[in-house]
Formats: sequence, C-alpha cells, structure tokens
Amino acid sequence: MGMMHRSVPKRSNDSARIVITTIIGIVFGFFLGISVPSLYLTKINLPSSIMQSFDVAITDIDTSTRGDSLEEQGSGHVPKIYVPTNPRGAESLPPGIVVSESDFYLRRLWGEPSEDLKNKPKYLVTFTVGLDQRYNIDKAVKKFSEDFTILLFHYDGRTSEWDEFEWSKSAIHVSVRKQTKWWYAKRFLHPDVVAAYEYIFIWDEDLGVEHFNGDKFIELVKKHGLEISQPGLEPNNGLTWEMTKRRGDREVHKSTEEKPGWCSDPQLPPCAAFVEIMAPVFSREAWRCVWHMIQNDLVHGWGLDFALRRCAEPPHEKIGVVDSQWIVHQVIPSLGSQGESAGGESPWKSVRTRCKKEWAEFQARLRDADKAFLTRMGKKY
Repeated sequence: MGMMHRSVPKRSNDSARIVITTIIGIVFGFFLGISVPSLYLTKINLPSSIMQSFDVAITDIDTSTRGDSLEEQGSGHVPKIYVPTNPRGAESLPPGIVVSESDFYLRRLWGEPSEDLKNKPKYLVTFTVGLDQRYNIDKAVKKFSEDFTILLFHYDGRTSEWDEFEWSKSAIHVSVRKQTKWWYAKRFLHPDVVAAYEYIFIWDEDLGVEHFNGDKFIELVKKHGLEISQPGLEPNNGLTWEMTKRRGDREVHKSTEEKPGWCSDPQLPPCAAFVEIMAPVFSREAWRCVWHMIQNDLVHGWGLDFALRRCAEPPHEKIGVVDSQWIVHQVIPSLGSQGESAGGESPWKSVRTRCKKEWAEFQARLRDADKAFLTRMGKKY
C-alpha cells in the first residue's frame, strides 16, 4: 500500500506533461499551417500514396474562401449539369465543352494546337484500294489539290508499300482485309466524323482520270446546285446506264432517255435522280442521309443508287452528272478476286451472286420500311 501511495504524484506529473506537450503541438501546428501557403505542398516530392491522401483531403475542404482556384485546377467542386439538348450521352456536360464532330486533319505532337493547320481541306476523297492498283491511284490522287483530304481503305492489308508516293505519307490509311467500300464507309465515315468536309467522294480504284480535275468538278457541282453527283463516264464496256454516259455538248445533265420500258417516270431512276455507286460525290447534307440508309450487312451497295433520290430534294434537280469533267471505268475485277469459291462458282462469280442477292434484299427492306411507316401513319401503301 505504501509503494502504491508514493507512485500517485509521479503519475500525475506524467499526465500533466503529456497534456501540456499535446497542447503545445496543436498550437505550433496551427500557426505553422496558416503561415506556410498550401501551394508549397505541391513542390515537395512525396510518395504517390501520400499525395493521393492529400487529394482526397483537399476535396473535402470547404472551398468557399478559395474562390475559383481549385475549380481552375480541375479538382474543385463539379456543378450538377443536365442539358437535354446536348448530344446523346453528353447531357451532363456544359455545352461549351462538347465537341460533337470530328475530322481527318493531321495534328502535330508539339507546338501550339491553334497553329497546327496551315490549310484545312474542304473536301474528302476516299478510294478503296489494293496494292496492284497503286499506280492508277497515284494518277487519280494527283488530280486533287491540297483542298482535298485523301483517305485510302486497304482491302488487301498492305499499306507500308504506298510510302513510295510522297502524298501517301500525309494521307489517311485504314486497313481491314477483304471488305468493300460501303463496309468502310458505314464504319469510318459517320456524318459527324466527316462533318468538316463540304463534299465526300466515295470512289472505286479502277477509274481513269485523264480528263478530270477535282477543283473544276467541285466548281461545277456548286454552280449547278448538285447534292449528289458523279463525273460523266466515257462510253465503253464499263457503261451500264444511259444516265451516266458523258455528253459532249454541256457541263451537266440531270436526265436522259433509257431503253423502252425502263423508266416509269422521266423524273425517276434510271432516267433522272440517279448516279451510279461507282464514283458518287455527296454534299455534307446528302451524305448524312445516305449514311443512315446504308445497311451494315449489305456491303456491296447494290440498289443503293436507285434509293439515293430520297436524300436530295427535289431529286431530279439536285442529282446529276458532270459531263465536262469525265472519267473512264476500266472494269478491273480486283475486288472480285478477293472472294472465295462458293457452291462450285469461281471467286468473282460468287461475289457477283452475292451482289445480286443484296440488291433484292435491299429493295425488300426498303419496301417493308415504307409500308410499315405508312401503316403506322394510317396511310395506304
């Protein structure tokens, strides 16, 4: 009992010492905290785990006395935003930060972003190509000025060999094996991606362009108000329709006479409101419509040319052929060679068989869609 009694004063002294030390530490820490700017913490090299703890702590601090400093650093309070007129999926973003469209302009990895582009091409030219046709494509590309962006879709997977052409180093290359241009167009030419371009060319690789100039073609398209167009075709074994045959006595034509019984109406395809899918050119507005009409699984595009009139109004005035800028269809079955035998047919015949089936299927889908819409609207089909 005596020993226990003597220990009491010692314990009391220890407790008092701890309390005093704690108070002094708190006071010292407080004055140190208010005297050292919090900004200096960012200059101290601390382990990432500790810095993450600081980040969490900072977000919990009342920022009312800090103005917009934390907001400017991107780590402050995020306002609650809902803008229903924003693009789908972007409703929680302030409209000023939303960028709903894109382009194919090449950017540098250095310098000021605002100084990247010395020239912004206004038109987009796409070719679906294999390496065997590179020299023909080289001739074609040289018919387009710096106002045109060049985009190559490679169906044979060979892209690096194109570097023998200087222009290829600034072109856009997309490589997916054994696909058609409409497959590529549906997947890589969304209207919001190509919105920077006034006109979009979607061309085959087997076109002779000796009598064609891209700038002059665009000039005539604008002059005659064409939303969907193509160069005239020199009559040869690659000519299918009278509408696309070049006329030597005019700049542009928008209608023609076909074989007896081929046209139920002189303002309807193939006598008017018609261009082929071989070398079409679309305005930005027309392409937005056409893109939505392209079917994911009908990759050859057969039948699409007869439906293009739905994307220009009035079609018999807004769709036409530019005669004074003309091309030659060389009829090279390059894509057919990419096919495989089916049912005993040779590869190119198998491809052609599918083309015809797709045409019938597209017509059926369009007819059924028309009927369903009119029925829903209470109208007769």
